[in-house]
Amino acid sequence: MTRTDQTGIAPPLAYHDKQFLDSEEGRPIRILSEYLQPLEVFQRRRIHDTIVFFGSARLRESDPLGSYLGDARELARSITSWSESLGSTAHRFVVCTGGGGGIMEAANRGAAEAGGRTIGLNIGLPHEQRPNAFITPGLSFQFHYFFMRKLWFAHVARAIVAFPGGFGTLDELFEFLTLLQTGKIGERIIVLLYGSSYWNEIINFKALARHGMIDEKDLDLFHTVDSTTEALAILKQKLVIHTEAKTPAIAPSVTPPERGATA
Repeated sequence: MTRTDQTGIAPPLAYHDKQFLDSEEGRPIRILSEYLQPLEVFQRRRIHDTIVFFGSARLRESDPLGSYLGDARELARSITSWSESLGSTAHRFVVCTGGGGGIMEAANRGAAEAGGRTIGLNIGLPHEQRPNAFITPGLSFQFHYFFMRKLWFAHVARAIVAFPGGFGTLDELFEFLTLLQTGKIGERIIVLLYGSSYWNEIINFKALARHGMIDEKDLDLFHTVDSTTEALAILKQKLVIHTEAKTPAIAPSVTPPERGATA
């Protein structure tokens, strides 16, 4: 028998209690939801892996760097046309972005124009609050927690393409480079920096190596490209293609073995 309060109305079940779910005590459930909801959708929609586009949400075609919008759109279109031709039982190398405007919108648009699926992992921010119109219906996600959004950028990514951007782009780029450097990602992810004039100006990677802050071999964690043709060629060469691909599972933890220990 359902227990009622003094008003004679049964209280809501805990997982239907919005006040509880929105409370501090309900935070672990909200965090878990931002993991399990995308996982369920990707499994149901047979999304196996992604190529993530990072770049400025503020960029406009009239800006000095506005030509990168066309490049992002064209590269996403080319990647999607290629991936759609692979004949896989799952959707491979799906273009994924942060869901906002600028470079993100251009990439989602290019993928949509090629007739493929395209993902948007949106989050409420002062300059990127609304998902763009080119994300595939049902593949637009709204995150509250930055770290859960970052997990989904990394969990199924097989490559990232970093176009010119600001703090957000730099944050995501260095997150991936750190995970690769420390071996915390199970599969090697291809990192492309698009636009050598921009990246060479704002980050002196060779100086980091020269000063001993990173190893010389860490410079091999990424490739710098200046054209969509060059970027697509590297991706085609380095991406591992399994036509009988499985959809995502719960993310495994990757911990390098201790010295002298058996893996």
